[in-house]
Amino acid sequence: MKTVPALKVEKLRKTYPGGLVALNDVSLEIEPGTFFGLLGPNGAGKTTFISSIVNLARPDRGRIEIFGYDAIRDFRRARRMVGVSPQEVNLDKFLTVEETLLYHAGYYGVPKRKARERAAELLERFGLSDKRDARTNTLSGGMKRRVMFARALMHDPGILFLDEPTAGVDVELRYSLWSYIRELNRGGLTIVLTTHYMEEAEELCEEVALISGGRIADRGTVGELEERHGASSIEEVYMKVIHADS
Repeated sequence: MKTVPALKVEKLRKTYPGGLVALNDVSLEIEPGTFFGLLGPNGAGKTTFISSIVNLARPDRGRIEIFGYDAIRDFRRARRMVGVSPQEVNLDKFLTVEETLLYHAGYYGVPKRKARERAAELLERFGLSDKRDARTNTLSGGMKRRVMFARALMHDPGILFLDEPTAGVDVELRYSLWSYIRELNRGGLTIVLTTHYMEEAEELCEEVALISGGRIADRGTVGELEERHGASSIEEVYMKVIHADS
């Protein structure tokens, strides 16, 4: 029996005012439990892709299914399956760290007792327990990134989108976050990662798609892509595919 994909996107198209085609009939299918990388230069369509899936951007046409739920017609159930840690820090500066997590849980209808237990677990996991009563605007950049990770996981999603999750953090924190992301994936969580760091993609991702000009230029495992393009690293693959496509 065929498994329902964690994410199934068919012919997704998004054009912004002025005629910019951000997504050009993108089709992509990701199986449950996969650690998937989406690589591409700035303006390639990565963030628009994620925004369309979580209903922050309305595509012109196309179909999006999340664990079989139509992300447009059955938005509430589909959105419940998705966690997102965006590229830009978007924390409410007036909330404490713990309040940030609890408010997010409330938005998804998580019962209060369960939410407090989940918050305590995630605060501990991300080394934030001693910051639970601190307002988010007093945190360092790395701490804010940890809070965003924890917030994205509060409602126990089935698929987690990480948009440039380690941008602007120091090397030590980057490796710490890698370790935790791997642990989440080993626990069965499907992860979709966008990143500019080729090392990050090579270390973490089972499969990678290269996006350029709003379309998928190529996809496969790191090994498959290297063999297909006669490259010795994913960085070399990236340079060959993106330059050939530009």
